[in-house]
Amino acid sequence: MRESSQRQRRVQELLVHEISDIMRREVKDPRVELVTVTDAEVSPDLRNARVFVSSLRGPEHTAEALKGLQSAAGFIRSEFARRATLRYIPTLEFRADPSIERGARIHALLDSVRESEDHEPGAAEAGGERDSEGE
Repeated sequence: MRESSQRQRRVQELLVHEISDIMRREVKDPRVELVTVTDAEVSPDLRNARVFVSSLRGPEHTAEALKGLQSAAGFIRSEFARRATLRYIPTLEFRADPSIERGARIHALLDSVRESEDHEPGAAEAGGERDSEGE
C-alpha cells in the first residue's frame, strides 16, 4: 500500500507541474489566463485525477476559468500524455480551490479586527501595559 501512495504522490506532483506549464504555454483560451494549479488528487488506480485551480482574478473569474479548462481538458490530457511516461493517463476533472480565497478572507477579517481594536478608546494604553508586564 505504501508504494501505491508514493506513486500517487509522484503522479500528483507531475500533474501539477506539467499542467501548469501546459496552461501557461499551450492553452490559448483567455479564460484560463492568470489561473494557477494548486494541487491534484489521483485515484489509487491512477486513472482519474482532480486538478485544483485558483484564479488570481478572484472567485468570480474562477467559474469562467473552470469552463475554459473543461473545454480544453482533452487537449491538456493529450499534451500531458506526450510529456509523461505513464501506462495510464488519468482523465482530468478541474475543480476550484477555495483555499486562497478563504485565506484572503481570513486575512481581511483579522485586519478589520486589528483596525477596530486600534480605534477603541484606551486600547493603546491597555496594550502598552500588557507588553511591559510580559517583559
